[in-house]
Amino acid sequence: MIEWLNKVFGLHDVASVHGHEVDHLLGLVHWFMLVLFVFWTAFLITVIWRFRRKKNPKASYAGMTSHFSTHLEIGVIIVEVVLLMGFAFPLWAKRSERNLRPTGDNVVNIRAVAEQFRWTFHYAGADKKLGLTSYERINAGSNTLGLVAEDPNAADDFVSINQLILPKGRPVVIQVTSKDVVHGLYIEPMFVQQDAVPGAEIPMWFIPEKTGEWNIVCAQLCGTGHATMVSYVEVKEAKDFDQWYQSQQPYLPKKQLP
Repeated sequence: MIEWLNKVFGLHDVASVHGHEVDHLLGLVHWFMLVLFVFWTAFLITVIWRFRRKKNPKASYAGMTSHFSTHLEIGVIIVEVVLLMGFAFPLWAKRSERNLRPTGDNVVNIRAVAEQFRWTFHYAGADKKLGLTSYERINAGSNTLGLVAEDPNAADDFVSINQLILPKGRPVVIQVTSKDVVHGLYIEPMFVQQDAVPGAEIPMWFIPEKTGEWNIVCAQLCGTGHATMVSYVEVKEAKDFDQWYQSQQPYLPKKQLP
């Protein structure tokens, strides 16, 4: 039902495993708000009509003598608490618990490095391990990530500019960071968002379950070129992703490697 309404109202796809839980919660909240809107609108119209001046020329200062409104407000509060404590908090805890972070050879490890005004996606190579980086190693010409050439894990790392390629059905862990100001990596169909903070690497993870291509939004106002910070996420079938992955060239030239 909720996915059908998403299509009717032109909302974005749900393309991650956990996205359905979040979408379901959003659906519950919006249905609850719709019921409140309809009820309070009807209540307001009734009050305006019933207590219009023509029918009630003399004001009554006694007010409402029943406790109906109090009971109604308490009921609304209870529903809101149930939505928050029973659904939102457990879902948030489940998504933020570090112990639930995916591990193993099947995980795709990526660093998302933001800067004005683009995203650089740093992939671990065949060894599945991201090489070390250092701000002191950043070079605008040949090493914009500051990758440490002496680290053996860096030898097969590669990058993709403004294009995040992911496999369907495999867990993805993205370390989000920034080189200049605060940005925000917001991948709508995956229902994930994480601020990119200079000097910090903050992980987020999810499992894509649908192939396709979508926009990536910078969720923080990061400067005059914020609107031009356009990038994309593409989810491929696992075998197509493996072919693409194996075809990529190492980021660091061989002459820089020890």
